[in-house]
Amino acid sequence: MNFKFVLHLFFMALPFFYKEDIVSNTDNITLDEDTSKHVIQVLRMQIGEPLNLTDGKGNLFAAEIVDDHKKRCAVKIISTTQQLPSATKRSIAISLVKNSSRFEWFLEKATEIGVNEIFPLICERTEKQHFRFERMKGILISAMLQSQQCWLPVLSEPVKYSKFITNEYAGQKFIAHCKDENNKKPLAEKLINNSTDKLILIGPEGDFTPDEIGYALKAGFIPVTLGETRLRTETAGVVAVTLLCIV
Repeated sequence: MNFKFVLHLFFMALPFFYKEDIVSNTDNITLDEDTSKHVIQVLRMQIGEPLNLTDGKGNLFAAEIVDDHKKRCAVKIISTTQQLPSATKRSIAISLVKNSSRFEWFLEKATEIGVNEIFPLICERTEKQHFRFERMKGILISAMLQSQQCWLPVLSEPVKYSKFITNEYAGQKFIAHCKDENNKKPLAEKLINNSTDKLILIGPEGDFTPDEIGYALKAGFIPVTLGETRLRTETAGVVAVTLLCIV
């Protein structure tokens, strides 16, 4: 390890990049064209400079540039460490919304907070059904890197609520809805079991229908409230993820 590499390790936060298919026993890796351009042309990094890579599966690779080609930058793996996964999974199934940028904002913030799984839902009152999976995954990757994490949340293709609600789930299950009911409980620490996986349902702007709420209750979902005010779908999603992740 050269002296310049050591200086960077001590005096600056290393640039952080994602590469999905890193083989653990590989010494040299060629970055894709977009990442190579960012490293060499935008950041103006040179041979010998260090950076971090992750595969989104918990692995953190400390690397050093060995070829500063602007389209095929190559790096040498110096060391590998493993970021432990969260003890329990925090999952959210949330309706798509009409404004795509608002859903993208939710994806970004939920990733930064630490959600593990995201299931986009198509409910009876969902207005928007078009979903650009690769763009949404790219938002998750950017948020993961920005927040210096090594686990990429699992993102599913949109699924109809009626199908999703029939899936088996072993952990705690919650549904947040706006219907006035005396049996709704605040989603708070005393309700959340921190030793098991957790899943919460968030509905569309018009809320879940009475039938959808009924299906969830029959499936064992606990009705909860996220506060005193009525929240937009994406805001409710962020609040829910935050509450699940802080326990």
